[in-house]
Amino acid sequence: MVEPIRATTRADRESLLKTAAYNLFLLKAEDVTIDLLTDSGTSAMSAQQWGRMMEGDESYAGAKSFFRFEAAFQRIMGFKYILPVHQGRAAERILFTTVVRKGQIVPNNTHFDTTRANLEYVGAQAVDLPIDEAADFESPYPFKGNMHIPKLRELLKKEGPARVPLVLMTVTNNSLGGQPVSLSNIREASQVCREFNIPFYLDACRYAENAFFIKKREQSQGRRSTREIAREMFSYAQGCTFSAKKDALANIGGMLGLQSEEWARKCKNLLVLTEGFPTYGGLAGRDLEAIAQGVDEALDETYLEYRIASTTYLGKHVAEAGVPIVHPVGGHAIFIDAKAFSPHIPPQHFPAQALGCELYLHAGIRGVEIGSLMFGRTDPESKAFVPSRNELLRLAIPRRAYTQSHIDYVVEAILDVYRNRDQIRGLRIVEETSPLRHFTARLEPII
Repeated sequence: MVEPIRATTRADRESLLKTAAYNLFLLKAEDVTIDLLTDSGTSAMSAQQWGRMMEGDESYAGAKSFFRFEAAFQRIMGFKYILPVHQGRAAERILFTTVVRKGQIVPNNTHFDTTRANLEYVGAQAVDLPIDEAADFESPYPFKGNMHIPKLRELLKKEGPARVPLVLMTVTNNSLGGQPVSLSNIREASQVCREFNIPFYLDACRYAENAFFIKKREQSQGRRSTREIAREMFSYAQGCTFSAKKDALANIGGMLGLQSEEWARKCKNLLVLTEGFPTYGGLAGRDLEAIAQGVDEALDETYLEYRIASTTYLGKHVAEAGVPIVHPVGGHAIFIDAKAFSPHIPPQHFPAQALGCELYLHAGIRGVEIGSLMFGRTDPESKAFVPSRNELLRLAIPRRAYTQSHIDYVVEAILDVYRNRDQIRGLRIVEETSPLRHFTARLEPII
């Protein structure tokens, strides 16, 4: 289906942004011209997915649609227990509430916002272990999403299973520029976890894009299909959390995959309490059908070729004009380095959020800040502001939704803002809630 794109004037957008308290999440979608806030749940579904929705079995227990959903994930991932949930963060909450205790540590290559918040909610510590190359945005290193294996081994040796209930790996690594993780790094991380008898899990939201990058970039993998690579990726894990709103091309839904019968039993108990019966998990039968179809479609290499090419096209054209971005371009988004884009704005004034607001004001384009608004904090003892490691503006490309002409419009808008970047003003928070303040915080410009 298609829908008209609303054109607004700058005067309109100035008023709308002020009403939204300079928080792009608080804008109405109808007031956005090109919406690059997220690639989550914003995909255009295929004719096959819409057709499968008409076959949805809405039975409360034992619906046919669940067994098709279960079979689709088992073919690709191989996990014995498949639990549907309403979206990925529900899988995180159920897993962490069930197996993580207060005071424990969960390592990851880099936790994303909801993952970190769900761990902190149960009193655990989320520890990021990215490789050193990830800090160099100009480096062409092909797998900047990798986990730092020596640091992982050192942490597990020090803390052991008593303090580390599981290890997570996010593929692709969203917080660090949508960068992929190599198959060898997944294998090595899994081996280290086995040495210490600690379960290894994947945050697999963008598993298909990661498999495609492995095929294109990792030596000896080029002749294999993305499906074969994906199956090997999952073979090293004891389970995964999964948002069907990304690489299952659906508008809602998620899944928790497990190999452990004990963990599956405990997770099912909480699932029934908070999501629904284990054969629907908070989803309608029609959604289970759309996801079962989409998780297969996401591995189609023709689709993936175009998907990655579209994102690369955007990154290439702005980078050639001098715009500082994270290189190489990831699969689902480009990430603009706001710290380098607007060096006159200090981290406590949220340069990436300020850049996002300016891009909306100029062209009606909405992105999302991944910086000190999302991850910055106040030290509880010194009360000093602790900024995020990076100040990034993510422009995420919805799957199968925009054409090249839309992307060209985005390129032109970014370059216009870049030419006038000295005029961008920082922001201050006037109201916030915790955790995940970036969703609801209210801000104002610094005059």
